Amino acid sequence: MIVLAIDTSTDAVSVAINNSKQLLASAHVASDRRHAELLTPMIKSVCQQADISMPEIDVVAVDIGPGLFTGMRVGIATAKTIAQVLDIPIIGISSLDILARSVSTSERVVLATIDARRGELYWAMYRNDLGPSIEVKPPIVGTVSDCVADLVDRGQSALIVGNGAQRYQNAMSESLEATGLSIEWASEQLAQPSANVLAIIAAELALHEQWQTCVEVQALYLRAPDAEINWQTRVNS
Repeated sequence: MIVLAIDTSTDAVSVAINNSKQLLASAHVASDRRHAELLTPMIKSVCQQADISMPEIDVVAVDIGPGLFTGMRVGIATAKTIAQVLDIPIIGISSLDILARSVSTSERVVLATIDARRGELYWAMYRNDLGPSIEVKPPIVGTVSDCVADLVDRGQSALIVGNGAQRYQNAMSESLEATGLSIEWASEQLAQPSANVLAIIAAELALHEQWQTCVEVQALYLRAPDAEINWQTRVNS
C-alpha cells in the first residue's frame, strides 16, 4: 500500500512516501510561509525519487494541526484535491500525535507542544509504554504557565517535545525546577512534526481501513485565526 504524507502545519513543508513497510522517499524544506509555492513541486519530486506515479498512490495522509493556519489550510486542501482526483482514501492526523510518535519512552509522559504564537502553546499528553502514542490529555491551547500547571498536575516524569517547548524552554525549565519533576527535553531535530512519521502512522491506520472522507478531514484549530482575533480586538476596543 503506497502512502503519500503531507505536513505543512509549522514553518516547514515535508512530504514522504512509504509502502507500509519502509520509507521510499522524503523531503523537508524550511518554508518561511511559502507552503503553497513549495508543496506541489515537492510532491512531484518525492514521487520521482520513489519511482511512484500519482495513480499508484493508495492513500493520502495530512497533518491537520494545530499549527499555522495558512500552512494547515494549504496542506489539507492539497491532500483533499489529490484524494478526490485519484478517488482514494484520506487520513488526517494531529500534529501533536505526530510529535508524540516521533519519540520513544517506556515510563515518561510525553508532552507534545506546538508554538501557537501570542505567548501561547498547543499541547497534549501521551503515554508510549502501553502502545504507540496513547493520548492521556486531549489537545488544548493556553499560556506557558497553563501548560506547566497541567504538567505539574499530572505529577509524572515527562519527556517534552515540539517547537512550542523549544521556544519557551527557559521559562518552562525555571517554572518546573522547583517542582521536583524529572523532565527530559527531546532533540531540537524533533521540534517539528515530520511527514516521515505521519506516513508511518497513516500506513498502520490504512492497513485496518481506518481512513476518512474528505468531508470528515477538518483542520484542528483550537482557537480562532489571528486575523479574526485582531478584527474582534479592533471591534471591541
